Amino acid sequence: MLRLFALSFRALSLTASILLIGTSCDAQPPQQPTSLTAVANVAASENDWPRFRGPSGMGTSPATGLPLTWSESENIVWKTELPGSGASSPVTFGDHIYLTSLTGYLVPGESKGSLENLERHVLALDRSSGKVVWDKTVAAKLPEEENIRDHGYAANTCAADSAGVVAFLGKSGVIAYDHEGNQKWQADVGSKTSGWGTAASPLLYEDMVIVNASIESESLIALDRATGKQRWKTDGIREAWNTPIIVTADSGRKELVVARHGDVMAFDPANGDPLWTCKTDISWYMVPTGVGADGVVYFVGGRSGTAALAVRAGGSGDVTDTHRLWTSKAGTNVPSPIYHEGHLYYIDYNGSIAYCSDAKTGEVVYQERLGRFDQVYASPVMAEGRIYYVARNGTTLVVAAKPQYEELAKNKLSDGTRFDASPAVDGKRLLVRSGKYLYCIGSE
Repeated sequence: MLRLFALSFRALSLTASILLIGTSCDAQPPQQPTSLTAVANVAASENDWPRFRGPSGMGTSPATGLPLTWSESENIVWKTELPGSGASSPVTFGDHIYLTSLTGYLVPGESKGSLENLERHVLALDRSSGKVVWDKTVAAKLPEEENIRDHGYAANTCAADSAGVVAFLGKSGVIAYDHEGNQKWQADVGSKTSGWGTAASPLLYEDMVIVNASIESESLIALDRATGKQRWKTDGIREAWNTPIIVTADSGRKELVVARHGDVMAFDPANGDPLWTCKTDISWYMVPTGVGADGVVYFVGGRSGTAALAVRAGGSGDVTDTHRLWTSKAGTNVPSPIYHEGHLYYIDYNGSIAYCSDAKTGEVVYQERLGRFDQVYASPVMAEGRIYYVARNGTTLVVAAKPQYEELAKNKLSDGTRFDASPAVDGKRLLVRSGKYLYCIGSE
């Protein structure tokens, strides 16, 4: 069965953290859009982590000085209790951390509640102290799915830029706020639901917001960043919980790439025109977000059949026979991979095996059995030659980013909830989100 957090769940870049927590406020009515230059995908500084998996969308950071070890009493800079629960990952921009949560219905550890009381919260936290700056509540657009498995109703990670923050809340829509918490617009991208929920995160590209609305309308949709009006839409995106990525082909052409049930697809990000498709031989849904390097995109995913593949960008039409470089049965169906110096690193969602594969050939370099580690929904991050894998029970395994397995540390947090969100790099600190708290981990 599908274990979503592509967290990718989701979803998925450098460092930018704006977390949203605070006093409940009613959403502001839409205001007149301001002019917006094409900086929507540019971080304010190298220390910003503005979207799922950071600025590059690959979960890597050039930061140094990150903590190697921590516990409930060691290297916790601050710990903030969040309103409700959620699986969305923290992002940062400027002075803020942003994220989402849910209250009113099916909050772990609380009474069931009522679907009519389901609300999402878009939160902004102070980056230095963790204090809630503002909290905007959004009532669920009903009818909503009555039982989202595992991760709940707040799994899509926000995206932030100089104009503010964008949150994707499934059938309740895409909502843009400025950095002061004023709502700028709200857009509808479909009304369907799934028992596995929704998880793909918005992608800010030039002057657009690109959304994988596979669950809501089986489509990719591009919205105007300033107004929320639809710029283009393409259909046929089925069973795809992964966040789209932008890759550059050898020719210099920009390509918007997403994986769905059966194949990887590329589109022109400017207008949504299809460019190429490549069969995956993966017989089910696609959750992990892909990574790209040197004109090649890599995906892992599915529940059976081939579990990983590499495709060279830049083709046209069906490129299965011409551009698919390799396939492999070593993969995972929830966490996204890390690409580093010619190797792919990932962990299976059961938390039982850590993999390293040669990115040129797909050959498995190592597959280390981890024993009792726990399930993993969070996608890893890499910095300073270390890869951080966060398990659902709050244990973080730190391994060396090299093609020989080396465990560097194993750290444990425990607050009675699940850790389904992907961590974010915040300068010399890590932001780790559980179902109840946001932790700032660092030596300072």
